Amino acid sequence: MNHPHRVMPGHPGAREACDMITRPDVEKSTTAATRHVWAPRWWLVFPIGLVLWVATVADTFYTNNLILLPTVVLLGSFLVPVTAVVWYLDHDPSPELSPRRIVSAFIFSGVLGALAASVLEFWLVFGPGLFGTLKVGFIEELVKGVLVVLFALGIRSYTTRDGMVLGATVGFGFAALESSGYALASLFVVQGNQLFLSLPSVVLNELVRGLLAPFGHGLWTAILGGVIFHAARNGRLRPTLAILITYVGVSLLHAAFDFFGGIVGYIVISVIGIAPLVYIWLREDRGLPFRRAAHRIQGA
Repeated sequence: MNHPHRVMPGHPGAREACDMITRPDVEKSTTAATRHVWAPRWWLVFPIGLVLWVATVADTFYTNNLILLPTVVLLGSFLVPVTAVVWYLDHDPSPELSPRRIVSAFIFSGVLGALAASVLEFWLVFGPGLFGTLKVGFIEELVKGVLVVLFALGIRSYTTRDGMVLGATVGFGFAALESSGYALASLFVVQGNQLFLSLPSVVLNELVRGLLAPFGHGLWTAILGGVIFHAARNGRLRPTLAILITYVGVSLLHAAFDFFGGIVGYIVISVIGIAPLVYIWLREDRGLPFRRAAHRIQGA
């Protein structure tokens, strides 16, 4: 007869079972499995959103129903930015980046970033040209960098990839609202002394900005966010020379992107921007050009 309190051979005891549950590798795999639950797959988000946008555009052309115009503008402006954020989340499912933090960063960064940049540009930018474009680049990247830091408050552990994901979220939130503004402005076409509403102009604007969106605000702020998190020590963000250099670099990329028009210019500047993004993403916390003591710094 077996002893009533004896653990049967082949079955882990209570202590062993607890050890299995609390082992880092088991905990890591369990956490990784649950991280994906709230974020949908990016390859589902994009086609569903695209079908909805195309259907709305077709309906608007067919019925001439002006009430559908806001839907056309919002779906077209948010489709690529939202898909891009989901792509980043799908490739870096971090427990530090909760749904509330990501959604809040996307929405509030878009609104607060647009408001702050608009006021600062109204005060500081006086006309077009290279100098004005440089000012816009430095202003908007500064605003987004500050927002990355604000939405990083409360994070107890900083990794480079988490910073890139949060930075991309802030950047794409800003880009989505900016694109909706450009799309709305393109609706109004002046010919002579008459003002017309042009739906084809809106559609063309959204197609172009949608194609360029992954290489703009989201990319620049992802780079800056990664370096900001990479510079953290002892669970705290801190200013460093690397952050300043990166800020100047992404601001110049931003200004060049706005200043040099044409397909060739966009392609060249996009490639220049993608190179550091891919490098930082693949290197993660393994030093980059800036040394770091450990892969993950835990908060006190």
